[in-house]
Amino acid sequence: MGMAWQSGTQRIGCSQRVFPYISAMVNNGSLSYDHERDGRPTELGGCTAIVRNLHYDTFLVIRYVKRHLTIMMDIDGKHEWRDCIEVPGVRLPRGYYFGTSSITGDLSDNHDVISLKLFELTVERTPEEEKLHRDVFLPSVDNMKLPEVTAPLPPLSGLALFLIVFFSLVFSVFAIVIGIILYNKWQEQSRKRFY
Repeated sequence: MGMAWQSGTQRIGCSQRVFPYISAMVNNGSLSYDHERDGRPTELGGCTAIVRNLHYDTFLVIRYVKRHLTIMMDIDGKHEWRDCIEVPGVRLPRGYYFGTSSITGDLSDNHDVISLKLFELTVERTPEEEKLHRDVFLPSVDNMKLPEVTAPLPPLSGLALFLIVFFSLVFSVFAIVIGIILYNKWQEQSRKRFY
């Protein structure tokens, strides 16, 4: 899962997006961030976060509980959390990573990540929920189709490789013999025309 802070102001179509902007995406290794369109094709959600030239710290909370991703922010210096992104149906495998980046467009901003604190929440799960959580191998989001990551094919066994080579040779020899027969017939027909 990645989160990006973007800077600048850009007008795309009729909708205007005000930057800095927080966006979230889930990636299974098959997606790339589309800088030209500010990540909109892969964005799960986002919100504007006006954090330029503030004289106090700003905070962001990313919470993932029971396949529910929530991002809240405190950017007003009032120690009050405001919702930014809420996405149900996010499926993350164990051992996942959080990534942060500051992506700038036309303008150049400086964003400092002062600290990143991670906590494991203790959540009671039913045996069915525990099995569903344990069976997630690739990140995904319900109702959002991520391109499939194709696993490499297993290597061929010795017998399969032998059979492929053998039948390829038999087919090649058969094709050559047919080709020679057809060529001889064609030459024979050519000679008969001149007599």
